[in-house]
Amino acid sequence: MPVRLSALILVVTALGCSTPANDAASPEVVRAAPAADAVPAALVPDAAMACDMCDEWNVPRAPFKVFGNTYFVGTQGLSSVLITTAEGLVLIDVALPQSAPLIDANIRALGLKTTDIRYILTSHAHYDHLGGVRSMQRFTKATVLASPSTAQALGLGHPVPEDPQFGTGPTDVFPAITSGIWTMNDGEAVALGGTSVTAHHTPGHTPGATSWTWQSCEGTRCLNMVYADSLTPVSKDGYRYTDHAGLVDTFRATIRKVSALPCDVIISTHPSATGMDDKVAKRLAASVAPGATGDPFVDAESCKALAAVSMKNLDARVAGEAGR
Repeated sequence: MPVRLSALILVVTALGCSTPANDAASPEVVRAAPAADAVPAALVPDAAMACDMCDEWNVPRAPFKVFGNTYFVGTQGLSSVLITTAEGLVLIDVALPQSAPLIDANIRALGLKTTDIRYILTSHAHYDHLGGVRSMQRFTKATVLASPSTAQALGLGHPVPEDPQFGTGPTDVFPAITSGIWTMNDGEAVALGGTSVTAHHTPGHTPGATSWTWQSCEGTRCLNMVYADSLTPVSKDGYRYTDHAGLVDTFRATIRKVSALPCDVIISTHPSATGMDDKVAKRLAASVAPGATGDPFVDAESCKALAAVSMKNLDARVAGEAGR
């Protein structure tokens, strides 16, 4: 069983920064890292997923530092974020099954060992974000962290029945995982190497959607990092959000919650949702170092901006349902 402690957590990254974590809105319960076991010699991916967008999403992208001990190691259209610590690595999302080798290669390109991953954190239970989790867990022996609903879906190998996209077709599946999962409560944190990453349940897109926050530092400067789960009201054909009691109110509460998160840098599950390509291009064109003056990734209004767009989209969806 994991160790749980009630504590104030000091965020101490591998780069030597130490500042209080800024998640005071909800008390943290911290879990200590499990002991690392022997791992296989190489990552063996599960069968590739075929979907309309899979090839476009899975175009390789060079890894890069976002800020401090936070790195983007995902693909062109699907995010995967790596957090380095003195005691190992934390990985958030593993995209498609065929994305796992690309993520592995990106981690190694940074001079790091994929087998040093101790935790794999998850956002929501769809194939384009959890598809590569099983092969990555098999390779690294890492513990998978998920909300209760997402953990249930991982065991099933498909979304839970309450998911607006449940039953969309044969592509709406992913490799099931039945062991090595810790369920994370809202406001609960996992600690590794002095870094604390907090789970925020943000249901709406799926029942178990989870966003994550932590702090990354450069020297004495620390920024609040947010990995924001999807806030889009996407569903199977014929589904009506307004037919499900309380769902619209829950989704609106989630959007307000994301808007209020401590947020200097945001990364979304699909990079396009927060304009990552544009930020990367601007950073390169201006030769701006991560976190330096003018870095487009640093924007204290970024969570509010995503929330504002998301609320408009949800309102439009609700208004559209009223007309049919």
